[in-house]
Amino acid sequence: MFKQLILAAALAGAAGAANAESITYTMDPAHTEVVAQWNHFGFSNPTIHFGQVEGTVTYDPDNVGASSVQVRIPLSGMDSGVEAFNDHLRTADFFDAATDPDVTFNSTAVQALGANRLRVTGELTMHGITRPVEMAVTVNGVGNHAMTGQPAAGFDAEATILRSDFGLDMYAPTVSDEVKLRITTEATVPAPEGE
Repeated sequence: MFKQLILAAALAGAAGAANAESITYTMDPAHTEVVAQWNHFGFSNPTIHFGQVEGTVTYDPDNVGASSVQVRIPLSGMDSGVEAFNDHLRTADFFDAATDPDVTFNSTAVQALGANRLRVTGELTMHGITRPVEMAVTVNGVGNHAMTGQPAAGFDAEATILRSDFGLDMYAPTVSDEVKLRITTEATVPAPEGE
């Protein structure tokens, strides 16, 4: 019994040490971008950019399974480069931003796939509909930021979704149902107040 207690204490200590290495980073909206791309009637492959992204990444390279991601993307920051198209995308024909003003993603699992490669699975919610999505993630770098000295991490991610899964099926399939998502983010630990 005594040996079992020692073993349990040792395991608890090891778990605590692993958790102590997890760092929660805040996404920098100035260096975070989400891009969606689709095919338009077989002639072009336009994109829309989503700015003003808010979120956090908790990441521990030594305990990847304890990592997590939470993201909120206000549709007010959506930009196709054409204001009239932006306005149309926000109507009930597509996102219905008056009713559902944000897109969110919350991870449910993070897996290591080798050097600097991750699989992040989670729930993507937009247009009031939630669906599971899997993202292929590259860890660009983890360390102290050259400008601030604060802990920082950078990631790129890619995923493919069907817009019809989210009730965004106008003109599909002649305008492709399949949408490719590309995400890049730089996230840091904010400096303590007063520094």
